[in-house]
Amino acid sequence: MALTFTDQNFQETVLDSEKVAIIDFWAEWCGPCRALTPIIEQLSTEYDGKAVIGKVNVDNNPEISMKYGIRNIPTILFIKNGEVVDKAVGVVPKAMLEQTLQKHM
Repeated sequence: MALTFTDQNFQETVLDSEKVAIIDFWAEWCGPCRALTPIIEQLSTEYDGKAVIGKVNVDNNPEISMKYGIRNIPTILFIKNGEVVDKAVGVVPKAMLEQTLQKHM
């Protein structure tokens, strides 16, 4: 199951992690975001223990969203060693997310 990242736990669960992280910035009212949710859930199961995969609700966590300049959702950031190493905006195929993830593992 995908993790829930918040303003409070982001530093510890994402930035301080030694694993690559996939962060899905989303909102409940966003249709494309809901379409992406099953893909994020599948990746979190398939890469359990190998990567940190989860979601940030932009409405509930404005600090993280502002820090990374999230203007459109869904936006997916790939973070490794505390730095953004890749980004995808919009609904993207699972294969593309997997390819990007494996590139940074």
